[in-house]
Amino acid sequence: MRKRNNDRTSQIRERIAQEAARVMIEGGTRDFNLAKRKAMARLRVSGKSKLPGNDEIERAIESYQRLFLGHRQPLELNQLRHSALRAMKFLKRFKPRLVGPVLTGTADENSEICLHLFAQTAEEIAIFLLENGIEHEPSERKLKLGAADTVRMPAFRFVADGHSVELIVFPDSGRRHPPLSPIDGRPIRRANLAEVASLVVADEG
Repeated sequence: MRKRNNDRTSQIRERIAQEAARVMIEGGTRDFNLAKRKAMARLRVSGKSKLPGNDEIERAIESYQRLFLGHRQPLELNQLRHSALRAMKFLKRFKPRLVGPVLTGTADENSEICLHLFAQTAEEIAIFLLENGIEHEPSERKLKLGAADTVRMPAFRFVADGHSVELIVFPDSGRRHPPLSPIDGRPIRRANLAEVASLVVADEG
């Protein structure tokens, strides 16, 4: 009986992960918790023990894209990486690093380009954007630096090449201590300008 219950729970977790992936792709969101809640409501299930991990949802996103978006998602990803590369060249003085779905390969037309920048103050970034005539919106992003260490970092958003770009500002020392990934809880993967340029070449190879 216990095995049957475990199998049943695993099946429900998989269905929630698949539905959450669909919510995220069709809704253009990367909010895992919101996607889980919507998926559970649509499937009419409850219970925290049935909730899939963010890594399970990320795998479901990859499967969904292969099955249903294989004809266009790679092209959309390539366009986003091109735009990210141009933005990084523009922001080169702040040592930009690409993070998130555009780097890992699960981005689509609704995805935002996310860059980590490094400066002594966020005002440096704001002044740079203003001096270059870039309309932008200031905000904050909550990030985890450790299991029990959550911080709010200054951020800016603007639009380039028709894509939304988010800039999260870290102190110079932040290059050595990346925040934790919301997917697997490990230090988030970052890519510098040269690495992103290599990805663009590989996409087109």
